[in-house]
Amino acid sequence: MHAFVTGATGLLGNNLVRLLVQQGYQVTALVRSQAKATRLFAGLDLRLVEGDMRDVASFADALAGCQVLFHTAAYFREYFQPGNHWETLEAINVRGTLALLAQAERRSVERVIYTSSSGVIGMRPGQAWGDEQDSPDDYVLRNLYFRSKVLAEQQIARFLETSALPLVLILPGWMFGPGDAAPTSSGQLVLDFLKRALPGLISGGGAPVDVRDVAQAMINAVERGRSGERYIVGGDHFVSFAELFQMLEQVSGVPAPRLPIPLPVMLAYAAASELYGRLSGKPVLATISGVRTLQARRQTRSDKAVRELGASFRPLVETLRDEVAWFREQGLAPLPSLPHATP
Repeated sequence: MHAFVTGATGLLGNNLVRLLVQQGYQVTALVRSQAKATRLFAGLDLRLVEGDMRDVASFADALAGCQVLFHTAAYFREYFQPGNHWETLEAINVRGTLALLAQAERRSVERVIYTSSSGVIGMRPGQAWGDEQDSPDDYVLRNLYFRSKVLAEQQIARFLETSALPLVLILPGWMFGPGDAAPTSSGQLVLDFLKRALPGLISGGGAPVDVRDVAQAMINAVERGRSGERYIVGGDHFVSFAELFQMLEQVSGVPAPRLPIPLPVMLAYAAASELYGRLSGKPVLATISGVRTLQARRQTRSDKAVRELGASFRPLVETLRDEVAWFREQGLAPLPSLPHATP
């Protein structure tokens, strides 16, 4: 089977590409930089197509002959930087997605696996969790990235009303794992931990999932997913930063920060960082939106993906061990210091 993968050099995309190749798929990968992709996929048998989701027509011919489209590309990482990003979020995550679906249908693609986000799930009233049946709440709509995914899902629903193209929606949790070359916000957090660049123990946390488990669920969805259905994949258990840092200390040998940082201090630091970022044009470690997102104690349920797609989830400590090892192998993080020899 021939698969077309958008966002192929991203954290999810490149892990998906590797699993597809391992499992016998022929792969065409959409990338923004062919030079970067050539380095990242060295030794893999696949076709690289350079293109941008803001100009789908420029690469649409490469969809011809592909049976399945995995759409993982999204404007995400840059959103957690200073500035107003709504125009770009809408252009790529909403209009770009619709343009891609139209081109896929025109070129007789047989199935689409679309990557949304578990962040679009509202929390059930009176409960600390939500599932595929729960509508977005105010928290979701205040987050511009999540809002763009909500709008994309709404547009996909309208598209399916008049299209026979089978489409399955995958809603991943907060993804961690090896191959985070960009890196994403989770990868940057791990890198900052390894470089001992975190100022202290920050409050909040998230619901992590191994990116490889998400990628495998997407592959399973080709045969097992029902068209028009949404499947939350991962993020079932909230993990505080204290717990996350303890696991990172265990697998890396780097001491975890111990000094708690109060939320008002974190927000003040984020505001100062945003100002610095706007003035310097450089990426920053924290933004107000990012800090507030990590304070929300939100959980979802993956029961449906487990039941219908056969999704499974490895222990978080295993995920972090593999991610730390990958960063160190790439020379992106310092190696563990060796103990002094005893005379």
